[in-house]
Amino acid sequence: MPRAWGNGRDRGSVAADPIRIDTTGDGGYGPDRVLLLALFAEGERTFTAERGRARPRRCRESRPARPGGPAAHLPEKIEHARLLKAQGDSLAEIARKTGIPKTSLHRYLTAPAAAADG
Repeated sequence: MPRAWGNGRDRGSVAADPIRIDTTGDGGYGPDRVLLLALFAEGERTFTAERGRARPRRCRESRPARPGGPAAHLPEKIEHARLLKAQGDSLAEIARKTGIPKTSLHRYLTAPAAAADG
């Protein structure tokens, strides 16, 4: 709870609330008003917690099944690169013919065929 300001006897006024609430009970409605405000505060805490739990779920549902962007190189190009490698071409020649960078070629050509395509 925020620290009260004033002389200490003024319990209804806090730094976060510029409107003084009489909680002494002299007017008859002070404790009821405090309970009503506490009820609203509890509702806000509940709704905030529900929104906090729902947001990750919405984000998870909106993500694509496969993380990351689209595949950088078509599987046909990768297969063509494998064929060229089997024929004895160097990585530089395969990169020039297929347009796939040498670093990607190295990754594709050293990985098993099923893992690189999926």
